[in-house]
Amino acid sequence: MINFLNKLHDYLDLTRAFDFLGPLALRMYLVPIMWMAGRHKYTGFDSTVAWFGNTEWGLGLPFPTLMAGLVTGTELVGAVFLLLGFAVRWISIPLFITMIVAACTVHLPNGWLAVSEGSGLFATERTIAATERLSQAKEILQQYGDYDWLTEQGSFVVLNNGVEFAVTYAIMLLMLIFVGAGRYLSLDYWIAKKFRYQASMYTRF
Repeated sequence: MINFLNKLHDYLDLTRAFDFLGPLALRMYLVPIMWMAGRHKYTGFDSTVAWFGNTEWGLGLPFPTLMAGLVTGTELVGAVFLLLGFAVRWISIPLFITMIVAACTVHLPNGWLAVSEGSGLFATERTIAATERLSQAKEILQQYGDYDWLTEQGSFVVLNNGVEFAVTYAIMLLMLIFVGAGRYLSLDYWIAKKFRYQASMYTRF
C-alpha cells in the first residue's frame, strides 16, 4: 500500500515541470489590480493626498503627500515589475505591506466581506442591514425602471468594503515573496540564469 501511494506521489511530482505556471498566474492576476489602484490614485492625486491626511474622513496619516506618492509609485511600478517578472520578490514586499496597511486602516472596521451578504458565517449587522436596503432598492427599480435591462450585465450588490480582497491580495504577494517570479516567463529567471552562480537560486532572485 505504501509503495502504491509513493508511486502515485511520484506521478504527482511530474507536474513540477509546470510549476512556473503558479507564480505566473499570481503575477498576471495582480498586474491589473495594482495598475488600476495606482492609476486611480495618480489621476486624482490631490484627492488621494487629502484622503491620506484628513483626520475626520480620511486616514489621518502624517506626511500625506509623501505617503500618497510612495503608495502610488509602489502600485504603478509594482504592476510593471510583476508583468515583466522583474525583481518580483523585492517589489512584492512593499506591495504586501501596502495591502496589510490598507486592510487594517481602511477595510477592517467593515468586517471580512467585500460585498454585503445577509447570511453566512461572516455576515454582520452591517451586511444584514445593507441586504435589507438592497432588497428595497430592487423593489423600487422593478416598479419604476426597466429592471431586466438594468440587471442585464449583472445583479446589483452593496459594497461592504471589508478586508476580504485586501487580505487575498496580501496572501498572493506573500507567496511571491517566497517563491519568486517563476521559471522561463520572467526576467528574473533569465537574469539569474546568466549572472547567479547557483542554478538553484533562479526562483529566488
